[in-house]
Amino acid sequence: MQITDVRVRKVTKEGKMRAVVSITIDDVFVVHDIKVIEGEKGLFIAMPSRKASDGEYRDIAHPINSETRDKIQSLILEKYQEVASESEDEE
Repeated sequence: MQITDVRVRKVTKEGKMRAVVSITIDDVFVVHDIKVIEGEKGLFIAMPSRKASDGEYRDIAHPINSETRDKIQSLILEKYQEVASESEDEE
């Protein structure tokens, strides 16, 4: 599995969410609405989720193992940092 595209849309409103990301896998499958969140220990990603009837949020799509999650998170956060530094350069 290869992440062949990462698209970052920065969020400018207040709060802990910094961006919404879409990734393309192997040029054939897209996952939208991955969130970049600023947590107490730094940036992390939250997979797309939906509120269930019991009020809990459940991931709609997510990696099966931690190795894949780490790979996706690393690529997304690397791209986010690139976009963030480019927008700082423009200011």
